[in-house]
Amino acid sequence: MDASTLKDQLFLVEVKETSSRKRTLSSKGKTFRSNDPTQQFLLPPSIDEWLPQDDEARFISEVVDELLDLSEIYSSYEVADGAPPYDPKMMLKIIIYGYSIGVTSSREIERRCHRDIAFRFLSVNQTPDYRSVARFRRRHMGAFDNLFIQVLALCGEAGLVKLGRVALDGTKLRASASRHKAMSYDHLGPRIADIEAQVALILAEAEATDRQEDAIFGEDRRGDELPPELASRETRLAKLRAAKEAIESDAKNKAADKAREKAQTARLDDKEVEKAAIQASQTAIPDKRAQRSFTDPDSRMMKTNHGFSYAYNAQPVVDEKSQVIIAADITQAANDVGQLLPMIARMADVLDAAGIDGQPVTLLADAGYCSAENLQQIAQAKINALIATGRLKHNERVPNAPRGPIPKALSDKERMARRLRTKPGRRDYARRKAIVEPAFGQMKVRQNAGQLRLRGLAGAKGEWILHSLCHNLRKLANAGAVIAPSLG
Repeated sequence: MDASTLKDQLFLVEVKETSSRKRTLSSKGKTFRSNDPTQQFLLPPSIDEWLPQDDEARFISEVVDELLDLSEIYSSYEVADGAPPYDPKMMLKIIIYGYSIGVTSSREIERRCHRDIAFRFLSVNQTPDYRSVARFRRRHMGAFDNLFIQVLALCGEAGLVKLGRVALDGTKLRASASRHKAMSYDHLGPRIADIEAQVALILAEAEATDRQEDAIFGEDRRGDELPPELASRETRLAKLRAAKEAIESDAKNKAADKAREKAQTARLDDKEVEKAAIQASQTAIPDKRAQRSFTDPDSRMMKTNHGFSYAYNAQPVVDEKSQVIIAADITQAANDVGQLLPMIARMADVLDAAGIDGQPVTLLADAGYCSAENLQQIAQAKINALIATGRLKHNERVPNAPRGPIPKALSDKERMARRLRTKPGRRDYARRKAIVEPAFGQMKVRQNAGQLRLRGLAGAKGEWILHSLCHNLRKLANAGAVIAPSLG
């Protein structure tokens, strides 16, 4: 017997003795369940059996399958080239479920479709790549408005919308934009001049080189290709010019709006108001510190809970009964004052489209929405709104506990301040934070809604509507509502 054969036999004996000792220890001690990762299934597994019956993923799947009309999405696939696309129902399920639990990254959704039972249940064991998820989300962003209305209609049928007190407020959502890829107005001018000089130098060098090569090789060669460094600088120059023009345009618009408001307060006629606005626009000077982002030019620098960042201002109107969002929109304006009337109009349109009759009894809003024009407009429209007035000026006096008839000489602001000091006014306005702030907290913590993924105003708006839709679906699921299909 050679040495190699003897060594192999000794190894087999050692393995048998080790296995025997293990069986002995197992039989004398605690017996554990089988833990063999190579164990194969005797029968094909069913993911339906692995997912708990009360899982949120099942509710979302049933809503998408039975209750939502997806004809707007399906109609866009009437002409489709290439390989068959993923079923829109499946893609919508994994995106809505992902946003509902705070998974908003398309790459993370792809990973979850490999690893997470709920995602595998919704995707029917398919694993769409992150590009397909991102393209689907961007392609059908406009359809989320209609889906939001359908989900709101379901909430109305389930009795979750009362239209008693509703609260309007704004919150800042961080944009997908880097603070380091931006430039302020006072740096844009010198930088543009510097790059223009660089481009001119490169063009001059290229022209001299062309003349030399023409003398050597003749004039038949093709020489219209741009040098790589010239193309890069020209692209950068175009971005800088666009940023400079956008800042100047914003400054003109703000100056015009301010002059228009001042002229209206002075009770000038319409022609004088517009004349003042045009003059202010023509003489407007941009703030040197005004900035523009090159990654998301539509976003604006705003104060958020994490300091100043490029962001958007999200606006929801929330119903008191179940904190269902009955209207949602997003704006580039850092303040809320210009959003009161548009959001009231949007709320009326959405409620009408959702088939929910009536208007809210009382609309609550903080001092950020208070302006002379807003108060005048809601008074003329006879909208029952309670809007905090902030501090009153020295010449504005309202008693702490107003009683008796309302004095005729009071301004709109003084009338509102007086209403807020009455017992019903104090009782109603005290509910504002309790209505709208929990919705912000739930969406930002549970759904990761504080950070947007999509760039551009249209993408940010669509994503905010998607977050609002998911918020309402969660309210519907928590209510345990049973609704008969179907809306389609």
